[in-house]
Amino acid sequence: MYNVAMNTPETHNLAYAGFWVRVGASLIDSILLALVTTPLLVAIYGWAGLDYGYAVRSTGFVDILVTWILPVVAVIWFWVSKQATPGKMLLSLRVVDAKTGQSLSVGQSIARYLGYFVSTIPFGLGLLWVGFDSKKQGWHDKIAGTVVVRSHRGGTEPVRFDQA
Repeated sequence: MYNVAMNTPETHNLAYAGFWVRVGASLIDSILLALVTTPLLVAIYGWAGLDYGYAVRSTGFVDILVTWILPVVAVIWFWVSKQATPGKMLLSLRVVDAKTGQSLSVGQSIARYLGYFVSTIPFGLGLLWVGFDSKKQGWHDKIAGTVVVRSHRGGTEPVRFDQA
């Protein structure tokens, strides 16, 4: 886990992670999640239990546990303990507190996760916002007070944390 002191030479080597690299990390996470959850569901319910023809499906408690609860717990655990999900780790991205650069609290992580719903409801506008925001924050980041950072490669503004 990385803890970056505010506005040190180390923070000047960070830049806000942009839209496309975050999309890539999300795709990696989605694939990894499917590689974990699908075999579990098939082992329990068989292939017939994976009828994705319905908008909302629930075969039972285990389905809810594996499809909804496991991903929430895993993502929050990764944000709090590793500062990134596996997809973000593979692309050298980290999710940190926007003011201090420190690891997220559990409360921030829950707010960020719930913020994804707010970000996606109006046609994904809150996610697309990353492409236009100066700090590359989506609405979920703004709600939780987080930023996604990566090593500074030039071309974008370096990260500066508040002195709060």
